[in-house]
Amino acid sequence: MAIKEKIVKEFNAQLQRELYSAYLYLAMAAYFETTGLKGFAHWMKNQAQEERLHADRFYDFIVSRGGVVELEAIEKPPTSWDSYLHAFEETLKHEESVTTFIHDLADISIAEKDHAAHSFLKYFIDEQVEEEDTVNDIIAKLKLVKDSAGGLFMLDTELGGRPEPTAIDGGPA
Repeated sequence: MAIKEKIVKEFNAQLQRELYSAYLYLAMAAYFETTGLKGFAHWMKNQAQEERLHADRFYDFIVSRGGVVELEAIEKPPTSWDSYLHAFEETLKHEESVTTFIHDLADISIAEKDHAAHSFLKYFIDEQVEEEDTVNDIIAKLKLVKDSAGGLFMLDTELGGRPEPTAIDGGPA
């Protein structure tokens, strides 16, 4: 069964949002690099890579169902934040908005009776729970650390240990 135009349009929009997410997290990585927090930067670079893998999944799904991928310009992300905590609070807000979009896509796939699209989106629905939980955990640790250089160093070390995402981490192909 060919993919419906409404699904193609909405999945192309999500592909765009995933690419913007990658761009945003790369900007955050650069911000952390300039502050000397290499572990924070590493975490954000891996986050950017994960978002690119998500974009690839949407691309592949559209193509595999006979749809046409349409890429638009990517908006310039911010380049600085008031604090490390602020950067992660903005990350959480961004992930919450992505969650809303994914839920909207699931609703559209149900309304359009596109079971393949709905099945495809299940991974992303589950992924968003994990994304928000992980960022909330980092925010809680940043609030505990406050201005403690030692605590910040320990958190930087922890975030620097995040493994690089692989195609398997990005969900179904």
